[in-house]
Amino acid sequence: MREHRDDELHEHDRGLSHDLPVLARRRMIRLMAGAALVPLVGCSADEDAAAGSPSGSSASAGGSSAAAGGGSECAVIPDETAGPFPGDGSNGVNVLKESGVVRSDITRSFGDSAGGTAAGVALTVTLTVVDAASGCGTPKQGAAVYVWHADREGGYSLYSDGLTDENYLRGVQETDERGQVTFTSVFPGCYPGRWPHIHFEVYGSLADATAATSITNTSQLAFPKDVCEDVYATEGYGDSVTNLESLSLEEDGIFSDGYEQQLAVMKGSVDAGYTATLTVPV
Repeated sequence: MREHRDDELHEHDRGLSHDLPVLARRRMIRLMAGAALVPLVGCSADEDAAAGSPSGSSASAGGSSAAAGGGSECAVIPDETAGPFPGDGSNGVNVLKESGVVRSDITRSFGDSAGGTAAGVALTVTLTVVDAASGCGTPKQGAAVYVWHADREGGYSLYSDGLTDENYLRGVQETDERGQVTFTSVFPGCYPGRWPHIHFEVYGSLADATAATSITNTSQLAFPKDVCEDVYATEGYGDSVTNLESLSLEEDGIFSDGYEQQLAVMKGSVDAGYTATLTVPV
């Protein structure tokens, strides 16, 4: 079970200083794995821009293409910090044991919460959980995924000022026969010190997830820069524009040591809404 100090209960993830032990462990794992691991991702956000990807329209590269075809080599999704606002019982509140947390639409609060709805540009997130030991060719049916992320103002339900009575933008689902879970949400804002992201935890089963026990993997999904810029030009994301300008994926405290496996494949537009897909080898 992860432990968090009381002084970690602030508005946002701390970034590098807070996550240094996790990053050091992650780098060691990659060194041991060696440089021969096949990348599971397409182009970076900068490469997309250079290739002339249309802004706010069809697609922005990144993420994994289901580690297509089940190659002989496959890297487990990088281990990341859950941050100070997991809501899984490891740092105060535990939303996982509440009735109603198993759901696909996470835009609204549920249960005994204040009943608020998160506003923002529509986002559908699909994660495909696969077996890394099989070369990413075998879906992990019957696993479970818990996702959570900031709202468009950069606040986290259950923790941030004004949001302690809300539990939106959090939800759990069981993976289907394709190893997939899909969540309906809104595009998260960019808060100071962190690149726009979504947190997620993988569990061996839905029973484990709703009991908040036996986490198998904890990681984060990143968004391409061009999509972030298009979204943040819309109403309600004003602070995100300034915050994003001072960041880059290469400098982010979590993604700076490699984000290829965590950069989502994006399709859609501001008006139509976006889809984000990512393959999660475990």
